[in-house]
Order: sequence, then C-alpha cells, then structure tokens
Amino acid sequence: MLTAAVPAGAVVPRQARAQAAQILTWTAGDSFTSYVSAPATAVAGAATLVFENSAATGNTTGMQHTLTFDTGDPRYNRDVDVNILADPFDANRGRWTVDVVLTPGTYRYFCAIPGHGQMTGLLTVTGSGPDTTPPAVTASVSGERDETGAYIGAATVTLSATDAQSGVDSVEYALDGGAYTAYGGPVTVTVLGQHTVSYRATDNAGNTSTPQSAAFTVVEPPDPDTTPPAVTASVSGDRDETGAYIGAATVTLSATDTESGVDMVEYSLDGQPYATYATPVTVNQSGAHTVSYRATDNAGNTSVPRSVSFTVVDDTEPDTTPPTVTGSVSGARDENGAYVGAATVTLAATDAESGVDRVEYSFDGGAYLTYTGPLTVTDPGEHAVAYRATDRAGNTSTPQSLPFTVVAGGPDPECPVTDTRATVWLGTVDSGVPNRVVRAGCTINNLTGDARAWANHGQFLRHLTDLAEHLHHLGVISHAEHGVLVDAAGRSGVGKPDGRNGYQALLDRSGASFALWEQVGAGGFTRNADGSITGRPLDGLGVLWFPVRQYGDFSLKLQWRGDAGGVFTRFPDVHSHPDESRPEWVPVRFGHRVDLAGSQDVWTDYEIRATGQHYSVFRGGVLVGEHHGGQHAAGYIGIQETGGSFRTIRIAPLTL
Repeated sequence: MLTAAVPAGAVVPRQARAQAAQILTWTAGDSFTSYVSAPATAVAGAATLVFENSAATGNTTGMQHTLTFDTGDPRYNRDVDVNILADPFDANRGRWTVDVVLTPGTYRYFCAIPGHGQMTGLLTVTGSGPDTTPPAVTASVSGERDETGAYIGAATVTLSATDAQSGVDSVEYALDGGAYTAYGGPVTVTVLGQHTVSYRATDNAGNTSTPQSAAFTVVEPPDPDTTPPAVTASVSGDRDETGAYIGAATVTLSATDTESGVDMVEYSLDGQPYATYATPVTVNQSGAHTVSYRATDNAGNTSVPRSVSFTVVDDTEPDTTPPTVTGSVSGARDENGAYVGAATVTLAATDAESGVDRVEYSFDGGAYLTYTGPLTVTDPGEHAVAYRATDRAGNTSTPQSLPFTVVAGGPDPECPVTDTRATVWLGTVDSGVPNRVVRAGCTINNLTGDARAWANHGQFLRHLTDLAEHLHHLGVISHAEHGVLVDAAGRSGVGKPDGRNGYQALLDRSGASFALWEQVGAGGFTRNADGSITGRPLDGLGVLWFPVRQYGDFSLKLQWRGDAGGVFTRFPDVHSHPDESRPEWVPVRFGHRVDLAGSQDVWTDYEIRATGQHYSVFRGGVLVGEHHGGQHAAGYIGIQETGGSFRTIRIAPLTL
C-alpha cells in the first residue's frame, strides 16, 4: 500500500535519513531526575533524534530510561510520536536514532519510566527556509509472471512518495497516456497487452516531481486446472496366515497433483464423516474395516473416493506380566553405612512385551509420584522409598522398598565442587556470560544442569529458562544476559540424542567400534554381549587407546561400573614417541589422567570436559572435580581399569 502523503512531524522513512538537516542528541546516565544533556532549540524540517543511555554517557548501573515525546497535551506540538527505551545492555548498547520531521512550535519530552517523572524538558522549533525540492516517488509492479517476464492475468502497480521538508501533498498516475488521476492505492491492470503507467508527486509547498514511468505486459492466464489429484493407500502391520492384521493395521495415504498442487487429503473410517488426513491412521479394533479416501487440489478439484478394506484380529497372547523394576541408592557413606549429606535414589524398569508405561515412587509413605529421574534426599534421618512400574497393558509390579539413612554433613549436594570456569557453558556451547557465584559454593555453571540426563531438549530448555528468570530476579545476571543464556541453551544439544548433539561414538554396542581400539602393555579388555567391555586383571601397566584421531577441547561421556578406573587424555602417539620402547607409559607420562570411582553393581554416568588446561568432571550430572593439568593442547584418548567395565563412550568437540 502507498503512503500517499507524509504529514509534517511524522517519522521519516529510512530512505530520507540522508536528507536530515540537523542532528539532535539527548543523553542519560545514573540520574533519574534529569537527562545528562538535551537540546533546547531546533529548526523546522527533517531531523535525526539520537538518544544514548550507556556507560559512555555516565550510566554505570544499567538503569533504563526513555525519550518520549508528549502527544496528549494540546499546549505542545503533537505531530511527532517518539518513544525510545534504551539501556547499556540492549541490542544497540544504549544508543538509538530515529528520523522525524519537526514543525514550528514547542515539543515537550520526558522519561516514561515510573519514578523518573522529573526527567522532562521542552524543545523549541523555529521556521526553516522555503521548500523548493519536489518529493521522491517510486513505483513497483507485482503479480505472477511467465518465463518471458509478462504478468499472467493481471499486474499491480504500487506507488510510494516521500518528502523530507514540507511533506507529500498528492500522488498522481496516468495509465497508457490517459489523464493524470489521484493515486489512492495499488492500481491493478487486467487488460491484455502492453501498458505504461506514468506517475508524479507534489509536496505541500507546490513542488511537483518530474514524471516517471513503468512499462509492463499482461498476458492471458493458462487454462484452469480441472484434473483432480491422484491418491493412493497402503496398509501395513503384522499379519497372520489368513492375511488379517494382528492387533492393529496402519493405513498410509499419499496424493500428488501436477497442476495446482494438493490442498488436502481426507479419509473416512467405516462410513464415518470424512476427516483431514495428517499422519498414518492406526486401527486397533478387532473386526472388518473399510477406509475411504479422497484428495482435493488448490483449484478445488476433488478425486472420486476410493477405499481399502482389511481385517484386524486380537493378539492371541495378551501381556499379563508386569515390568521388572530395580532401585539403587548412591552417595558418600560413613562407617555405619549412613549417607553423609545426601543420598540419591535411582530407579530403572524394563518390559519385554508391551513396554514400560510409567515408573512411580513413594517417599516415606507418601502418595505415589511419577519417577522422572534420580531422587536426591538431603533431610537427615531414616527414610524409605517404595517403587513400582506399570506396563502399557496395565500390569503393575509388586511394590518394593529401599530403606536408607541420611546424616548431616558433607558438601552442598547440589554443588559438592564449585565450578570455577570463567564463563557459563551449556553442553558444548560457550554462552559468553560470566560465571558468577550464586550462593556459597555454587556458581551459575553448577546450577545449569547441562550434564544431567534430560528426557528431551525441551525439558532442559524450560529448566534453563526458569533458572535464568530466577538469577535475573536475584540480580546475579542482567536482562540482556538472561536472553543470551536462553539463546545459548536453545542452540545447545543438551537433551537431544547424542547424534544430534554432535557426539561421535568411540565405543558403542557394535563390535566394529571396539575393533578400532588398541591395547598396549599388560592386561586387556573383553567385549560383552551388551556392547560393554570389561578389563582383565592387570599384571603390570596397560592402557587401551583410541588411535583413530587426536582431540583438542572436548566433552567426553561414558558409563563406568567398577571400584576404580581411569581415563587418559591428550597424550601423543604411543608408537612414535621417543619413549616407544614402553608405549604403555606414554599416556601416563605425557597425558592427563582423570580418576573414576563407582560401584560394581551400578553403571555410573561420567562426563569429562576439557577447555585449555582446565578439566571439569561430572558424575551423575553433578560436578565432582575441577582441576588444571596436562602438557598438550590436543592428543589421544585412552582408558585404564582395575577390574571394572566401560560402555557407550562418545566425544564431541567444544564450541569456542
């Protein structure tokens, strides 16, 4: 749509900025009673307003201010509507500009932030010289075009004019040499053939622009689409010897249209009203069924309904076996077996038939709740967690119970080790936000939870958003840093499958991945049926290393089960080093070792992050170690054990 005229005082489009005759600057700082500086007078006509509220203008606290022109008081000019909010941490670092046209008279401006009502002032505008410059006017032609550039069926001409001084009074056009007519909106030409639209504009001072023109051709549209789409159906599922589908049948529809394109596909199950098809339709009721289907294109043509028939029979062996569910308690224990400071309860369930629907737990005799992840108990005293699992067939296991005792003492269970990295990391993404202390022993990095096991990326993103809101409320981070953290969390792969998270599998369930590793020195590893590897008793030093490639800064994830083990990082090639006569010593002497601790009965999740010579070690999603070390910025990965097992080893480079 054309802006036929720009009224005096309105905001000038970006194209007119170069014509602004004057620049008026307001600045603000820490004070909420007055601006640091403000203009008192101006000349009527185009002007660029600059409002800066930054450290450079004296704002050291991050306080927000606005520059707002009063448009409600009849005592002052009301033709400029400006309302700029600025703070040192916004997208423009507190400096904003806007182009306007000022008229003679007085403008009142103020700060609209509550409590800043004393920040106000007046701008007096005097008349300018006569306007002798005509408006600038442009034209654009739009519509569907054929391969020669001609417009099919119709062409629409849109005109636009601007005037930085007295403002646009009128815009006119003439079609194919006819008389000039006032332009009120886009002009659509449907007559077939070649056409020319001439156009001009006049400002409020009487200056008229030199006429310009736009030429184009309109051709007849092609024949209408009268052919309906082609639509097909397929039925899938497990079938018995008679061809009937066992338990369920899935109907998949597909439609194509080579002219106007498919608009929608519909289906009807067993004579019911037609419904829009979006995804394959699964029918699990026993008996004979018929699915009718049709498709409609964008020209409104609907195909003749077709149908597919099939029979669904009951699964002859219903699932009557409840899931198998296990529970374990972990944490630091004293000489009496009590957990010091905190105890973490982990539950796991499997079901070989219909599958696990949910796992539930009851804490100290309370109501059963849905289990979503490890439960950490910090209250001192005797406790018991009852647990059960239900499969998709409705079978619930007999409740079991885990009794344990927690005694006071030990570090903060949420932050047993203070994360001292300089910036906040979210998985493999460095947000750049400074890593600040939130409370004694806890920094922002301790609280992000990016090393925990999340059900999905959305669950982590909601947690991080809530955390950022809380930190902003506490004054730990600014509003701008809040946005940076949420954006970095969205770009991270936390909660996504490892393949989408940028992780490469070094050891998975396949024998092929294990074959890439090489043992040097004594001992060795045996591959198990589930893809894990278990070390054989050592008779001297031995290391299993991954010789495929070297790694610089990285995040290494693995699962460990055993009393003690170790991971070596960033060591040279064991066969090309001067100490190659004893290659098993190269990782020990020239790499960096991270010790592992755990239990012979429970798999423990570990993550090792290396940035520069800074190492962070997470166990079960909690930071348990942080130190500096190592001799090299890049090198190979190796593992060592004393009778334990490893599985699901994967690595991802860190984004710097």
